[in-house]
Amino acid sequence: MLFRSGKETIKTVLNDIEIKIEKETERGLSLLVPTSKVDVRRECDVIEEILRFYGYNNVEIPDRVNAALGYSPWPDPDQLKNIVSEQLVSAGFFEIWSNSLTRASYYDEMSEFTPSATVKLYNPLSRDLNGMRQTLLFGGLECIVLNSNRKNNNLRLFEFGNTYFYHGTRMKENPAGNYHEEEHLALFLSGSREVPNWTTPETPVSFFLLKSYVDNILLRLGYNPDTLTVAESRSELFSEGIRYESGKNKLAELGVVTPSLLRKTGVETEVYYADLDWGMLLSENKNHVVKYSELPKYPEVRRDLALVIDKEVRFARLKELAFRTEKHLLRKVSLFDIYEGKGIPEGKKSYAISFVLRDDNKTLNDRQIEKTMERLLAAFTKELGAALRG
Repeated sequence: MLFRSGKETIKTVLNDIEIKIEKETERGLSLLVPTSKVDVRRECDVIEEILRFYGYNNVEIPDRVNAALGYSPWPDPDQLKNIVSEQLVSAGFFEIWSNSLTRASYYDEMSEFTPSATVKLYNPLSRDLNGMRQTLLFGGLECIVLNSNRKNNNLRLFEFGNTYFYHGTRMKENPAGNYHEEEHLALFLSGSREVPNWTTPETPVSFFLLKSYVDNILLRLGYNPDTLTVAESRSELFSEGIRYESGKNKLAELGVVTPSLLRKTGVETEVYYADLDWGMLLSENKNHVVKYSELPKYPEVRRDLALVIDKEVRFARLKELAFRTEKHLLRKVSLFDIYEGKGIPEGKKSYAISFVLRDDNKTLNDRQIEKTMERLLAAFTKELGAALRG
């Protein structure tokens, strides 16, 4: 409408902004834009120049505005990724982006991430970039080495990235079926927890610090770590570690990176690593429903037990057994002390554990509390061979 009713106005504006009219037809104008206007390359750029000179406030607003509605998938992966990234950055983490191309020899002599599963390049630029990564671990370790060589040893790093796998020539009609990729979130900790000063002694990072970050991510995504299955890690990436499972699906795995893998990349410090299956977390997240409840009206009760148990028994097994034994009143199980030494038999250790109980319908009485604690102790004794510490 502006072109038809204000044709002379448009020509005047073009002349004022030094855009030459080479040809004029019924369909429009052919223009010669001066080289000084490097940002004017398309028709829309010319229209913008005209409107900017003419004045946006002089353009009448139509009575009707058309818009297209866009729909995002649920859960929105980009939104969740931004939420988790902001959470980690606020906890002192730095995001890294490592190359998807890596050294295929990293996977030599590995059984979980085998050399045969590596997607290899036909024409690699070098031996350091001749395969696609199967795990985010090695890229993070290379980053740690780079920082350590520059005296930056206290590191908290995270990375979102894809991993790639080759399954052989099982698909003949569509070779793309021989490959698949997964999206993961990796966390890395090394060095000291804080920069030491006169009020804070130097404290190295630990497995439990890493676990707290992983738990917070799971909580932010709608998972309750207390209700997930916690088992000992079977991954060859960790000398010690645990994994979180939901049903038969592995959601996360974390622990201490094995010395042999550290030597492969030249890392000389202990590294704690967590691998979260981001695709699986989003898939499971679809089934989560946000529920709200009023604040509890009745008080909680805490009871403590000091248990003597075999060294091989981890606290996670006690915790899982406690919630399996008491599903209604038990709210929280916490470990506040571990003791080995004088008074404890060889091959044993002492766990000091607190149990928080609450009934949402009435105040607990002593009989209910004692009965619950007796049932918990009986379960620990029967299944794990625990005994009360004298």
